[in-house]
Amino acid sequence: MELRQLEYFVAVAEEANFTRAADRVHVAQPGISAQIRKLERELGQELFDRSGRSVRLTDAGKAVMPYVRKALGAVAGARTAIEDLSGLVRGRIAVGVVGAGPTITFANHLTAFHAEHPGVDIVLAEADSATLLDRLRSGELDFVVVGLTNEPTPDLTIQILSEDPIVAAVSRDHPLAGRTSIPQSAMRDLPLITLPRGNGVRSRIEDVCARAGFAPRVAFETSNIAVLTRLTEAGVGIAIVPEQLVAIMSKDLLVLAIRPEIRAQIALAWRTEGAISPAAAAFLRRIR
Repeated sequence: MELRQLEYFVAVAEEANFTRAADRVHVAQPGISAQIRKLERELGQELFDRSGRSVRLTDAGKAVMPYVRKALGAVAGARTAIEDLSGLVRGRIAVGVVGAGPTITFANHLTAFHAEHPGVDIVLAEADSATLLDRLRSGELDFVVVGLTNEPTPDLTIQILSEDPIVAAVSRDHPLAGRTSIPQSAMRDLPLITLPRGNGVRSRIEDVCARAGFAPRVAFETSNIAVLTRLTEAGVGIAIVPEQLVAIMSKDLLVLAIRPEIRAQIALAWRTEGAISPAAAAFLRRIR
C-alpha cells in the first residue's frame, strides 16, 4: 500500500469522478485508475461503485475512508514537524474566494505573500460562500474568503477582512436616479439584480426581507460582474450589491443608500482544529 494510492483514493471519493480526480492530483486518468485497482486488489475488496454516471464509495470504501484520512493526516503532521525544525516555508496552500463581492483587494495580500514566500504554491478556487465553506470543512481548502451570513460554528475561526454597506445601483436614466436612498421595503416591489443564492450578500438580503415579512423581488441573478453591470446599465432593474462593488462595475452607475442600512461582511475562515502547515501559518500571519 503506497501513500500516493491513498491520496488518489481520497481524490476520487471527493470528486466522484476519475477524470476530475486525475486533474486534481496532476496524474493521467489511466494512471490513477490503475493505482486504485492495485489498492483494491491488495485489500481484496472493490472500493468504488463504477456502475453509475458518478463514482461512489462501496461499503468497503466507506469503511476504509476514516483510516485513510488518519494516515494522510499523520504523514502531513510529520512533514509539518520537519519543516518547522528546518525553518523552511515552502509547500502549497489552497485558498477559496467567493465569486463576486468586495474581495478584489484580497489579491494584494496574495501578491505580497507570494513575493515574501516564492517557494509556496498558491492554488485558488472560486465558488459561492456555502460551497467554499463545505470544501474548507472537508479539508480540500486551507482558507476561504466568504461573505458571512450567520455566526460561524466553533469548528471554524474567522477574521473579518471588510465590512461594507449593501446599496442599490441604478443607471443614470432610471426613474430612481434622482433619489439618494430607498427603503428596505422597496425590495418587495422593484425588480432586483443581485448575486445568486449561496452568496453571503444574497443571504443577508433575504434574511432582512424575511424579518420584514416579505421576499425580495429578484428578477435577475448572476455572479458575473460584467453581466450584472450590463443589466443594470440597461435599466431592467436595480442592482443590490456591496457599495465598493459598484466602483468595479461602472463609474456611470448611481448609488442609492438602503434605509435602514444593511451591511455585508467579508471574512477569512480556516479550520479551528487540526495541524497547520508552515506555509499556511505564514499566510495567516501575513493576513493578521
